[in-house]
Amino acid sequence: MKKLLFNSSILIVILIACNLTVSAQSEQPYTEGPVWQVQFINVKPGMSQLYLKNLSDGWIKQMRAAKEAGLVMDFKVFQSPNASENDWNLMLMYELKNYAAMDGMIEKMKAISSKIFGNEETQHTQAVSRNDLRVLMGGRLTQELDFK
Repeated sequence: MKKLLFNSSILIVILIACNLTVSAQSEQPYTEGPVWQVQFINVKPGMSQLYLKNLSDGWIKQMRAAKEAGLVMDFKVFQSPNASENDWNLMLMYELKNYAAMDGMIEKMKAISSKIFGNEETQHTQAVSRNDLRVLMGGRLTQELDFK
């Protein structure tokens, strides 16, 4: 009986030690931060100033209105020399609190765009004209990691 009790005690101690080890190993050194939507653009040669003007009159106004409305936390534009002929040279980013902030975002952004730019036909015409100035290289939805 004493042997069974002793073996049970050892087993309990081992299980507790294993549980503490697993808990310590699974604790992440970071917390999940805000979500960033990133878009990569290759502005065509000789079109940089024209595209930046277009960006200022369009996307920047839209992002300022979205920030004012609480839809986005922040937005940024980064410029970089192309690493190759098929590389991006402009990066547009906007920050959301979390993935849940994306729920209903398309409709909310459409409402902002309509206020700023007018009807969908006008917006479509402007979008097509932007394609003469740039090539969309893709985008990513990323999450910031805040290290402890």
